Amino acid sequence: MRHLADKRVLITGGASGIGRSLAMRFAREGAEVHIADLNEGAADEVARAISAAGGRARAWYLDVTDAARIADVRRKILDGSGPIDVLVNNAGIVHGGAFLDVPLDRHLATFHVNTLAVVAVTHAFLADLVARPEAHLVNIASAAGFAGLPFGATYAASKWAVIGFSESVRLELREQGHRHVGVTTVCPGYVGTGMFDGARALRLTRILTPERVADLTVRAVLANREIVMTPWVVALGPFLKGILPRRAFDWVARLFGAPTSMASWRGRQPR
Repeated sequence: MRHLADKRVLITGGASGIGRSLAMRFAREGAEVHIADLNEGAADEVARAISAAGGRARAWYLDVTDAARIADVRRKILDGSGPIDVLVNNAGIVHGGAFLDVPLDRHLATFHVNTLAVVAVTHAFLADLVARPEAHLVNIASAAGFAGLPFGATYAASKWAVIGFSESVRLELREQGHRHVGVTTVCPGYVGTGMFDGARALRLTRILTPERVADLTVRAVLANREIVMTPWVVALGPFLKGILPRRAFDWVARLFGAPTSMASWRGRQPR
């Protein structure tokens, strides 16, 4: 995508964390930002902040697990502004803890929000992207999508699925001749949004800021990069996993502290 000025961008989970930073960053590029979130009040606050800075934004209530609500938001955006040019599937949840200590409904909710909702929102909006002169799909995945994550098993599995879905859609669009629609998969390590409070960054790395992830994401859209992996050790992981025997890779992962990085996870605490 050559520029973002006057492009319409929809961000799910856009009221806080990475989503909020993405909204502010896209707005600085001149995009009209549509912020969709379960927390409509927080989404309104982000939209007002963007407007106060001279940008254009609109907030929407959206439960990404509700197909009817997704369709309703799409219709309202089409009627009020027109088709979107960029879709960012950012909404996500995490429930850490030993697998059997986490209630089944939380495991299933993780897949529903992190994986099935990405499929549902993409299914609703992809035709609009294809119909635009140039467009982009962004799926926020995770470094956990490349290797096992003890004490976060279903979170990791849900993000593995997002990576596979993104790769498949990207290749399918190419086979169908829709090369004007870019697809970027964003795979960060732990990000300091509150969702991963208590988790420990891998050795030789730090907890990322949401602003850093947002900046790398917007730059990837403008450069039509297929994947963002940060910090550096994330990019190293798939390479090592491909060339090392499984036991050797497990040893390296343990050396960096990956298997125990979620052991002390507590998540965002209620205020």
